[in-house]
Amino acid sequence: MRVIKKYVVFLFLICLFTACKSSGTDKKESPAPEEKTGVGATPVTLTEPTTGNMTETVELNAVSSFLLKTYVKSSANGYLQLVNAEIGRYVTKGQELFVVKTKEAQSLGNTITSLDTSLHFDGVIHIKSPGTGYITQLNYRSGDYVQDAEQLAVITDTKSFVFVLNLPYELKPYLTGNRELQLYLADGTVLNGYVAMSLPTVDAVSQTQNYIIKVNTNKQIPENLIAKVRLIKQAKSNTVSLLKSAVLTDEIQSQFWIMKMIDSVTAVKIPIKKGLETADKVEILSPALLSTDKILLTGNYGLPDTAKVTVIK
Repeated sequence: MRVIKKYVVFLFLICLFTACKSSGTDKKESPAPEEKTGVGATPVTLTEPTTGNMTETVELNAVSSFLLKTYVKSSANGYLQLVNAEIGRYVTKGQELFVVKTKEAQSLGNTITSLDTSLHFDGVIHIKSPGTGYITQLNYRSGDYVQDAEQLAVITDTKSFVFVLNLPYELKPYLTGNRELQLYLADGTVLNGYVAMSLPTVDAVSQTQNYIIKVNTNKQIPENLIAKVRLIKQAKSNTVSLLKSAVLTDEIQSQFWIMKMIDSVTAVKIPIKKGLETADKVEILSPALLSTDKILLTGNYGLPDTAKVTVIK
């Protein structure tokens, strides 16, 4: 019996020791209250409302063009004896471009001269440039046969260089306050221009009307170059706005809201009414936001009305 009692006591002590050790381990491995707070929270970044000037614009295309083109034509039937023209060359008014030897002179010129040297018949016609500009089209070369009134070359008039703005007709009211415009070229060049006139026709398919924009520049700009023109639709000063990424909406874009921090770990859904929009900002008409408000910028998509979040610095 003593042996049995000792054995029972020994087993009891072992069980007691094991239970105490297990209890101590559990207490040591249990997470701290601060660590439990971040469990399941969504990582987010924050932004703040800003107050300043906002301008809503619409971007349109304007194409460079030479309104006036001069056509150089032959004044007789004959052969081109000299061609002093190249595509892209800048020529001035009165500059000699072509020399045409008439068909009669080509066949009879030497015979007539040999019969009567006093006639000085050569049958050569000098054709000069009727305008100043760049040669954009050249149809013949030296030695070719040309007919009377046939087009030899085309010269663009540099003084007629403009940009043609294709304006949708519904945007015509906005042009009243945008008579002076800036044109943005693909190479980063910005040109100042003004609306000079409108053409009295509207495209039947696109319903756009062409407006002529004249620019003040000495830079050589090629024809058919597309420039961007921004028309100001509406402008406001001292208005509250948020970055576009902070504003959320439903699938049909009928409702808009933001996620606002109410404490260090909780964000709530706040319905908003938006106003002007720019490329990166949205005007917030209501509710009134303070510059100290913390608004979710990233990680806000798909969050419920009240969500636990972890702010990433």
